Amino acid sequence: SSKTFWTTTGMFPQELIIGFPKCVKISKVAIQCYLVRTLRIERSISKDPVGFEQCIEKDLQHREGQLQMEEFPLPEFQATYLRFIIKSAFDHFVSVHRVMAEGT
Repeated sequence: SSKTFWTTTGMFPQELIIGFPKCVKISKVAIQCYLVRTLRIERSISKDPVGFEQCIEKDLQHREGQLQMEEFPLPEFQATYLRFIIKSAFDHFVSVHRVMAEGT
C-alpha cells in the first residue's frame, strides 16, 4: 500500500528481508526510500533465509524532502529471499516505502 512504510529504529545497520514462495529469476530490483545513505542488497536461494550473498552495494544521493527512487538492473539470477541492509543514513531514522522485483 502506498499509505504504509517501514521505518528504522534509529541505529544502523538495519535490515529488511523479503521472501518469495519459491526460487524466482529476478532481472531488476527497485526501491523507494527516504534518507538512506548506503544500501546493500543480498540474495539467498535456500529454503530458509540463510546463506545470503551480496549482489549490490551503493551509496544513494540525498534528496531533501523527496523519496529516493533507485533501480538496480541485475543479471538474471535466482533468489528465494532478498535482504536489504541499510548500512548508514543521512539522519537517525529512514523509511522504505516500496520494494519491487521484476522477473519470472
